Amino acid sequence: MTMGVLFALAAGLMWGLVFVGPLMLADYPAVMLSFGRYLAFGLIALPLAWLDRANLRQLSRADWVEALKLALVGNVVYYLFLSSAIQRAGAPLPTMIIGTLPVVIATCANVRNAARDGHLPWRRLAPSLGLIALGIGLVNQAEWTALRADPDADVGRYALGAVLAVGAVICWTWYPLRNADWLRAHPDRSPRSWATAQGVATLPLAVVGYASTWLWFGATDAPWAMPFGPRPDAFVTLMLAIGLLSSWLGTLCWNEASQRLPTNLAGQLIVFETLSALAYAFVLRGHGPSPTTIAGIVLLIAGVAWALRVEPEPVAAEGHST
Repeated sequence: MTMGVLFALAAGLMWGLVFVGPLMLADYPAVMLSFGRYLAFGLIALPLAWLDRANLRQLSRADWVEALKLALVGNVVYYLFLSSAIQRAGAPLPTMIIGTLPVVIATCANVRNAARDGHLPWRRLAPSLGLIALGIGLVNQAEWTALRADPDADVGRYALGAVLAVGAVICWTWYPLRNADWLRAHPDRSPRSWATAQGVATLPLAVVGYASTWLWFGATDAPWAMPFGPRPDAFVTLMLAIGLLSSWLGTLCWNEASQRLPTNLAGQLIVFETLSALAYAFVLRGHGPSPTTIAGIVLLIAGVAWALRVEPEPVAAEGHST
């Protein structure tokens, strides 16, 4: 349990970095950020795959198809939605919408995986979910207050960013549930190898996407310097850093956590990503969070701490008790 929580924390710290890219490269279109990140991830995965080729040979064709699905939805489409949302609404609003993932995933997993992982009784889980939801609500309130006070704010643009962030939530509700299904069904397989396999599966998707974007820009005479945009050094460096730290190392840490923790508990620990992203966003802003935001963050942490005290009960045992 302790190692699982630590791995989930490390994954959250790594994943929080993905919120930085769209802010530091605000002049780049979201398709460049998404395909660029996963092109870097795929290229990084190739030498890792060679070193881990013995384990990767054990994967069946069905395993590779599953890795491709996870790469498409959990990587490319998710980050396309997220980076588009951040560029339209800033970091905090999409971050807090993504912050609903612990509640959404825990609720879905508690219904979907009770027979496998045990059932977290709703009466004991409710305080944890309530604290997390309240914390997210407080941070959202602080951001909306700042938005209303800005005379230059584009409410429509912010609203579109919120909708795109909801799309990212849908993608990343599906991803950890399906990823955990595979990992729990293959406890003898290496989480490191599975992370590398997803990187390899991502590469052809990223190559096709990046090439299609290049062709589209050329066909439409878009004023865009390809292949790496107007700031190639910053773009390539940031994509490689995010590809290594967030995509590969973050996935590795999450896979380690997923093999050690029930899915309904692991889902709540994605709150670490939210906290990390908020911290990075405020560092880039150059000022600290408001008291309301701090209160929300404290409630998020309290909700996670409460969740760690709740142990799953076998479905049959709970049925007899009721």
